[in-house]
Amino acid sequence: MKSVWIFLIGLGFIFSFANGKPETAANVLFFDLQQSVELIIKLIPVMAFWTGLMSIVEKSGILNKLAAVIKPAIRFLFKEVANNTKAVNAIIMTIAANILGIGNSATAFGLKAMHEMQLVNKDKSTANNAMCMFLIINVSSIQLIPLNVIKLRADAGASSPGDILVPTIIATTFSTAIAIIFAKYFERKEVK
Repeated sequence: MKSVWIFLIGLGFIFSFANGKPETAANVLFFDLQQSVELIIKLIPVMAFWTGLMSIVEKSGILNKLAAVIKPAIRFLFKEVANNTKAVNAIIMTIAANILGIGNSATAFGLKAMHEMQLVNKDKSTANNAMCMFLIINVSSIQLIPLNVIKLRADAGASSPGDILVPTIIATTFSTAIAIIFAKYFERKEVK
């Protein structure tokens, strides 16, 4: 990935020099860096709040109760790790963070979930079905409340920043359902 970024930046500089406007590349580079820092600073309060809330949920024991309630779904989706409490809790925390639209906060939980699943993985060089399903669900990620997008729309001056809720729920539910169907299809095909 690093090579791709270096290539793209280099290509931008080459084209700006070729067009006789080398200052354009420098202006864009510094302006975009400034905007990136401003964006990060605007998102920090939202991320800090939700990360803290998720930590409280994890330490309070609510997570274990939630895990017991959704155990049938977890057992169906993640057969290989259904009895591993640490892996299940990390999976639930990651999915919950994604559902709330705070995917950046889900990263730490996602890494923990993958680590726990790798501990019970029989073939350490290949991802098992539970790991693949977890990745697929995270990539398609159902979002009920896309907080980051709503925050960005509000900061950009949208008159109704929350009007994306229904389309987001429909699109992400559909993408996740299709992703799970295909994952289960290929999982069963592999068994045969």
